[in-house]
Amino acid sequence: MSSLPNVVWVTMESTRADHTSMGGHDRDTTPNLRRIANRSDGAAFDGCFSHGVWTLTSSASILTGTYPSHHGVGMGSEAVPDALPTVPELLRDAGYRTACLSPNSHLSSATALDRGFDRFAWVSKSTLPDLVDVRTALRYLRNLRSNGGGLTLDARKHNFGFMMNEVAKQWVDEFADEDDPFFLYLHHGGPHRPYSPPKQYREAFTEDLPMSADEAQAIAFDHHENLFEHVADGCEFDDAEWAAIKALYDAEIAHTDELVGDLFDFVRSHDVGDTVFVVTADHGELFGEQGMLAHQVVVDDAVTHVPLVVHGLDGVEDYDGEMVQHADVMRTVLESVGADADSLQGIDLREETRDRSIVQRGAERPANNLERIAGNNPAFDASAYRTGHVHALRSPEFKYVRGDDGSALYALPDEERDATDEHLDVAADMDAELSEWLETDGQPIESGRTEGEFTDEMKDQLSDLGYLVE
Repeated sequence: MSSLPNVVWVTMESTRADHTSMGGHDRDTTPNLRRIANRSDGAAFDGCFSHGVWTLTSSASILTGTYPSHHGVGMGSEAVPDALPTVPELLRDAGYRTACLSPNSHLSSATALDRGFDRFAWVSKSTLPDLVDVRTALRYLRNLRSNGGGLTLDARKHNFGFMMNEVAKQWVDEFADEDDPFFLYLHHGGPHRPYSPPKQYREAFTEDLPMSADEAQAIAFDHHENLFEHVADGCEFDDAEWAAIKALYDAEIAHTDELVGDLFDFVRSHDVGDTVFVVTADHGELFGEQGMLAHQVVVDDAVTHVPLVVHGLDGVEDYDGEMVQHADVMRTVLESVGADADSLQGIDLREETRDRSIVQRGAERPANNLERIAGNNPAFDASAYRTGHVHALRSPEFKYVRGDDGSALYALPDEERDATDEHLDVAADMDAELSEWLETDGQPIESGRTEGEFTDEMKDQLSDLGYLVE
């Protein structure tokens, strides 16, 4: 058995920090994350901020350890440039076996985020039969209430979470028979809309609502399928509708938390050696903040503040910095195992602290979304939103947001009102700091556009998730 620790990194889709148990939510949605964090060798980080506001950009930052404007994915490009090494490549060079499971086409061969993985599985309707053995399929079918949508042919009510977790556990079993350490990256897609948790969770989380579980599910499907229309109309859900939408979102988080806890316990109970276990989210989710839904257009804390739990990574338990970003965690992991981390832009959390975070948003996708939103309501004011590439520099007290059409300073937690005139010196200092960063670490590694290579099935999957696909 290797002296180097294994690394398991689980990314939860679309999970905002304030909807977790550690984030002060009124529902206990993530008891397993809390349990892992509360162990003697665990830690929860309250100030974790994603690098981007959607899966494509954030996943590229996690798996390269670099900022969006540097890797370019979602900032004009669709795939990781060849000039930039990926984390699995660097870990493989350090002697690791590498594997990944992803149900999202933005994290797939189409975007070159499979590069460096010895074993990569894009999970879809067509690939699932080859991934899942008969025993796992039968277990899913026998427990449709707890694992899926119950007895229904509505594909929207079924998800891959349980079966992905079982495949991950099978892979861990196989890794245990070998001497080399392993890096397992698992992207759990449950909390992404449409919010359609397994029936058992759907019923439990809606029992206090003034409607049935099926009625709540219908509201959540409408929220998903008519998202742009709802944004165009000002996100005008009544209190009961908001309660239904958020209840099913929380249920998705709770189900994913159960899967995370199951995988954590499985890894610890098997003779695989020391293991670093990381759980976070690629981004959060909007429920009307700045007039938006899902994860688009704005860089509000609701879509950038994410949970982070780390277990088994010596030296980070006492981290006392104000903030942390995914590139920091990945650099710390690579440095701790002796892998080459020169290309990564984060800090080593064992040696440095962070009091600033930077979140970036590309130009093309928000422009397309705003055009579609405005097409549903001529009164919708698209000019209220930043155009072009958007860069947000955040301190504990302020957030400075700059786009092609200007900038604004927000005195947190208020992200609705521009406070520049009241804090001119702060705005000037943060503008200068952001400009300096963009001229150094923020520079692209490669000029030009790197195209993605999406199959028709991948495009269909993205469309089902609510993305505009050409």
